[in-house]
Amino acid sequence: MATTTAEPVLDTGVATPAAHPTPDEGTVTCGFPTSPIVGLDAAPSVTPSGAPTVAGRSDQARAHEAAAEVLADRGDWRRAYQHLKAAVSLVRDERTTPDEVPDQLRLEVDRLRRERAEAREQSRRDSLTATWNRRYLDERLSTLRGDGGDSPACVALADVDHFKGVNDTHGHAVGDQVLRRLVDLMNEELPAEGFCARYGGEEFALVLPGLAPAEAVRVCEEARARVDAYPWHELADDLRVTVSVGVACLDAGAHPGAPGLDAADALLYVAKRAGRNAVAYRDADDGTVRLAGAAAARRGIATAARGAFPTS
Repeated sequence: MATTTAEPVLDTGVATPAAHPTPDEGTVTCGFPTSPIVGLDAAPSVTPSGAPTVAGRSDQARAHEAAAEVLADRGDWRRAYQHLKAAVSLVRDERTTPDEVPDQLRLEVDRLRRERAEAREQSRRDSLTATWNRRYLDERLSTLRGDGGDSPACVALADVDHFKGVNDTHGHAVGDQVLRRLVDLMNEELPAEGFCARYGGEEFALVLPGLAPAEAVRVCEEARARVDAYPWHELADDLRVTVSVGVACLDAGAHPGAPGLDAADALLYVAKRAGRNAVAYRDADDGTVRLAGAAAARRGIATAARGAFPTS
């Protein structure tokens, strides 16, 4: 009986010499080494002439099928399909039955691929708002500039003003509706590669790749204005919701990881301290911290900026 191990051996990138027994004449091979992958054994059943029996080939086909399932479950699709191809070759041999097995194998591997893709998608989505979550945000920020391009990248952090008061006054069910509606409003008019992610609690991140600093500020100011103008009273009487936003844009060629979020968080603090319902950013020309739109004329911005950036 052909067997397979439960764990495929990982490729460490270091060649390790290993002695493998020479296959008997009746051993069925698949055109690529199997033992470093799943430890397939040769099928012992052979005819008097030394050729593999139908049972022997079927055993090896089942072993390849099991190997494909193990590897597909781990996302190693290339080697999974290698085993699938070997199984198909075995069961399509005129001495092997039944004929419908190849389609079953292919369907099974496809099912494993779909289930893994769905599980990965769910693990990167926020369960309440259905937008991207912190895990996806971290993944994208760590790879956004990994291609070595030189286009600008901006990130923003938006926080719901006085959200605790929304929950205390109108209840958590209304608070949940507010967060879901906010995601819809902030997702409008984003650039092609931009996205909104729930950063935590009532705080959301906007990732705006490819936008110049002034354009990123404009997008965030328009999102803030949409939230401010939305008829929140339709959800609950006397309900009003606003957001404060901090926008940080990195220099061309910089890597937008934690430093970008840290700067956006500090600017969010400025927007809060300067009266909320505002977008704070650092002027690309002179480095001065400013508020966008109608909030630009507010007093106290300099004091708030010193509190957020004491060494600037």
